[in-house]
Amino acid sequence: MAQYLEIRWHGRGGQGAKTAALLLGESAAAAGKYIQAFPEYGPERMGAPVVAYNRISDQPITVHCHVKEPKYVVVLDSTFVGSVDFTDGMPEDGVLVINTDKSPAEMRKRLGLEESSIRVCTVNATQIALDTIGRAIPNTPMMGALIGATNLLNIEDVIEDTKRKLEKKFRNRPEVIAGNLQAIQRAYEEVQG
Repeated sequence: MAQYLEIRWHGRGGQGAKTAALLLGESAAAAGKYIQAFPEYGPERMGAPVVAYNRISDQPITVHCHVKEPKYVVVLDSTFVGSVDFTDGMPEDGVLVINTDKSPAEMRKRLGLEESSIRVCTVNATQIALDTIGRAIPNTPMMGALIGATNLLNIEDVIEDTKRKLEKKFRNRPEVIAGNLQAIQRAYEEVQG
């Protein structure tokens, strides 16, 4: 049976959780991994809760269900704190990466994880997105933060692969490409925890 890493992304419609999961999956595939990247929708509207998933493996992945035991959980919107159990299914050596201006210690306390060995990491991805992209879309900064917190993939490879993907979509908007790449790098460097 294939061993695989599972990742769960929590966000709201319009924040780019689905896009981040797809971009991360494509970067992992470019690195020679087998991947799955898919969203789970509720009401498909701006601001509605969205969950997206990744599976990454060195072997073919044969399961096709939602992620139940994510080692890594990425939270694009900290307003979910208190209403969603982000640690559901996580192992004790899991990593929780949250978009917030709070410290990891503050978030650990707010989440009631003082006795848990789950690692809590934080980054102000919304501010990074505003500074680099000009819009409060935290998806690409959260990719960088996840990689910075876990060393899941090589950051240079992720930036190069993401650049190729964005050049196809935004070929006439080089500032959007440059801003997203800068956001990934900056969050990679600034993630705490």
